[in-house]
Amino acid sequence: MLALSTLSSSFPAARPTESAEDLASRDESPALVFDDVYEEHFDFVWRSARRLGVHEGAVDDVVQDTFLVVHRRLADFERRSSLKTWIFGILLRVARDHRRHTRRKAPHSIRPEAPTDPETLTAATEHGPHERAAQTEAVHALHAILDELDDEKREVFILADIEQLSATEIARTLGIKPNTVSSRLRLAREAFNLALARHRARGEWRTE
Repeated sequence: MLALSTLSSSFPAARPTESAEDLASRDESPALVFDDVYEEHFDFVWRSARRLGVHEGAVDDVVQDTFLVVHRRLADFERRSSLKTWIFGILLRVARDHRRHTRRKAPHSIRPEAPTDPETLTAATEHGPHERAAQTEAVHALHAILDELDDEKREVFILADIEQLSATEIARTLGIKPNTVSSRLRLAREAFNLALARHRARGEWRTE
């Protein structure tokens, strides 16, 4: 897992603040501090990157690239959406670029080592050995099933059924119409359920 001190030290200086006139037109909300944003949203960005199909050995790189953009653009965040949704939109673009790049590379060029998944780390600290094993198995099975969805279905499914975003928020994040969100989500759920049934038939996802 990336250390905050190491990551923060690699960032360029933040962009200048807006003019007094621009600030006066905004809600008088407290200024966002990057270190706080990083601490609060790191786990969310890490697990979302993995769910978006980023190979385990490349997740740290994608997370770092995402927070580089967050750091550079934080002063421009207009609070038209939640900060979490805004960050996910940045991650989505970074992950898409990564997947396109990876598909052009030979499989052996992908780093095999896997960093610690925050989801399984939580299980390791909060549960006993049997619960930890079940949680780890469930996380790996979820990733395997998501890997069977195409990018459009995967993105909508994650935002709607895992992150619980509204259709309006998803439409804004993906740059599509709410009706398109609904149709993609319906197809995504059908594809997910079919994949889940296949994994259960092979004994790769137990329900108990």
